[in-house]
Amino acid sequence: MKELVRWDPFKELSSLREEIDRLFDSFFGRKSLFAEKELSFSPAIDVEETDNSFVIKAEVPGMRKDDIKVTIDEDGITISGERKKEKEEKGKTYHRMEMAYGKFKRYIPFPKEVEPDKAKAKYKEGILQIEIPKSERAKPKEVEIKVE
Repeated sequence: MKELVRWDPFKELSSLREEIDRLFDSFFGRKSLFAEKELSFSPAIDVEETDNSFVIKAEVPGMRKDDIKVTIDEDGITISGERKKEKEEKGKTYHRMEMAYGKFKRYIPFPKEVEPDKAKAKYKEGILQIEIPKSERAKPKEVEIKVE
């Protein structure tokens, strides 16, 4: 049986290290603080299990639904896309740039059997929600046992 992947808070440290490296590079003149390097980001997700389905929610604000791709099979679901950075205009001075841009790809394995052909997705106000029904074999069944 497959298990859901736990959130690893230390994975976020890699992006923090990149930011610190960019600050040091800028301070010591090795390269520009706002180099054209596109950083990838990883949208936050929630995975919920109900009696009949799995519900996955992904935060992808500032994206159009056409920029998001969802692929699914019996084993898991892949959410990918790209949030494009606006071109910098001359005459602007940035004092802070915290928004993440670039390509992303998230894979979420299913711990139980699902019916991928019956999955439904909707995108509203920056939240992508996908509902994947469980197969009949994976749904909990209630069996009454007579006690003597």
